[in-house]
Formats: sequence, C-alpha cells, structure tokens
Amino acid sequence: MTATVREKFSSQASPEVLAALRQLAELQGRQFQAVLDEALRDYLDRQQKDRPRRHVMNAFASSLAEFDSLYRELAK
Repeated sequence: MTATVREKFSSQASPEVLAALRQLAELQGRQFQAVLDEALRDYLDRQQKDRPRRHVMNAFASSLAEFDSLYRELAK
C-alpha cells in the first residue's frame, strides 16, 4: 500500500467554514484533512473550465458501459 504524501501549509478561513468542514468530517467519519483535500480538489475541478469535471466524466463512462447497446440503436 502506497502512503499518500502530504504537505503542511498554513492559511486562514472563516470560523463558520471551518466549523462546517469539521462537522461534515465528523458526520462522515472522516479526517478533517481528507474533507479539506476533497473540497480543494472539487474547487480546482470547477475552475478548469476547458475540460469536463471528473465526476461528470465518471458518470458518462458508467452510462456508456450500462447503455451502450441502447445508445447505438438510438443513433441509427
């Protein structure tokens, strides 16, 4: 199993945002840093407008896998 490399950084956020992230992490049984990392990745995905977001492409691939034959018939 490969360990994930993490880099420490310091920043500031509003107390409300931090409290909401901590609450979400607790409700999901996850570490705060994992929730923060996911939030940052989602933000980066949304900012990269020249390509579709990762979850959209995953849903598209899943749909193709499930309904490929239907899509082929509809395209005729």
